[in-house]
Amino acid sequence: MSSAILLVSHVEEIAKGLQRLLAEVAKDVTVVVAAGLEDGGVGTSMERISNVIDGLSEESILAFYDLGSAKMNLEMAMEMTDKEIQLYDTAFIESAYTAAALLQAGAQRTMIDEQLKELKIK
Repeated sequence: MSSAILLVSHVEEIAKGLQRLLAEVAKDVTVVVAAGLEDGGVGTSMERISNVIDGLSEESILAFYDLGSAKMNLEMAMEMTDKEIQLYDTAFIESAYTAAALLQAGAQRTMIDEQLKELKIK
């Protein structure tokens, strides 16, 4: 089963920049962004996150976020879907990059989880 990467950030430009970076190492991995508010403002929206999740064809999603309230909205969106979503409490850029590179290489989820343990935010 293929997995997608979901980037949740308070600022759309941050997430779009990270998406661009991930495309350099994982051109075959779906990387989507749910960032900022509808009016272009700073923040996150549970509805926006849910819409992005619903739009994915992949049933398995690796989710990364930048700040605590993004995590809260992501968790609420996770409750509203049947898709398998793994939320990582890890360094946003480094862990998303690592996961993308490993997915591109065909790594199993257990290997990705193991690699990301070192990037856990304490």
